Amino acid sequence: MAPSHVLKCCQRVLAWVPVVFIALVVAWSYYAYVVELCVFTISSTAEKVVYLVIFHLSFVMFVWSYGKTIFTSPASPSNEFCLSKADKEQYEKEERPESQQEILRRAAKDLPIYTTTASRAIRYCDRCQLIKPDRCHHCSACDICVLKMDHHCPWVNNCVGFSNYKFFLLFLMYSLLYCLFVAATVLQYFIKFWTLCRRKAAENCPKNELPDTHAKFHVLFLFFVAAMFFISILSLFSYHCWLVGKNRSTIETFRAPTFRNGPDKNGFSLGCSKNLREVFGDEKKYWLLPIFTSLGDGCNFPTRLVIMDPEQLTVSSQNEPAKSSGANQPFPTRPLSESQNRLLASDSQWVESGPEDENVKSGTKKHIIVSLES
Repeated sequence: MAPSHVLKCCQRVLAWVPVVFIALVVAWSYYAYVVELCVFTISSTAEKVVYLVIFHLSFVMFVWSYGKTIFTSPASPSNEFCLSKADKEQYEKEERPESQQEILRRAAKDLPIYTTTASRAIRYCDRCQLIKPDRCHHCSACDICVLKMDHHCPWVNNCVGFSNYKFFLLFLMYSLLYCLFVAATVLQYFIKFWTLCRRKAAENCPKNELPDTHAKFHVLFLFFVAAMFFISILSLFSYHCWLVGKNRSTIETFRAPTFRNGPDKNGFSLGCSKNLREVFGDEKKYWLLPIFTSLGDGCNFPTRLVIMDPEQLTVSSQNEPAKSSGANQPFPTRPLSESQNRLLASDSQWVESGPEDENVKSGTKKHIIVSLES
């Protein structure tokens, strides 16, 4: 046990190496920009003031969002998704997968779960001993189930999921703006230093050039680092903006969630505007601040039902209470209208039906059908 404990401690310490590296790079960039560039290199007072004000605004927002991404604990499923003591003992005694699935179906019948495994089984985590909510996955690095898990990021030494996905997006955005501002304002001095006369005698150098001081190396390296990070972060930020617009996680992009009618990558997509609100919240004044404003509880997500024709839907809604305990029922049947996400109740346009569907609508008022129009 002792070697295993020591190994885990070493892994935890090493996991902070990327974070420490980023912190050191950021600290050096602050020194290089504020001291070496603004204090020792730039001669215009007005230019110094403007550069320092904008730089510190972007720096504070970048560090704030980065810190929130690192130190916000990943959200885990609530106790209602854990098996009762009796069900857990019975589950462990059963050897047949069919019998185990029957226990899980019975335990999950009142839970807001609408996705299964590819084999239509209830998603259960043997490690955490709980039924996984929709979009929840087990992180081997954190050794917990994470709500709406996107990925485990070594650069923040944390899982990116429901509790800190907004912070992660803001971290990417502000780091992008930070690198862009630094590279853009340093460029003219980078060119001057790059073309600076290397003769030691100052009288042989053009008067409009800068003196050859130690600041030269900081400015040259600062531009290269800022440009390099800008290019690398731009692609990652663009990718996650696309994910937000589609309401997908990185995991769901590579492995689509399975609903009643099979896998559907767009099963949780509600339209670009509502997808954005699901991550950033209803109040736009808080969108650019790294404070938690995401909608919902992370366990229950509004989804569009990709199911049957209206007649089948009516029959299904009438028979669901009787079928919920059946052995062949792969999905729990809690109505979508019970979702805690305010997106479902905030817009009457979510339910789209023609005149011929009014009878169906009255028989299925607990279901919300979201149009499949792109």
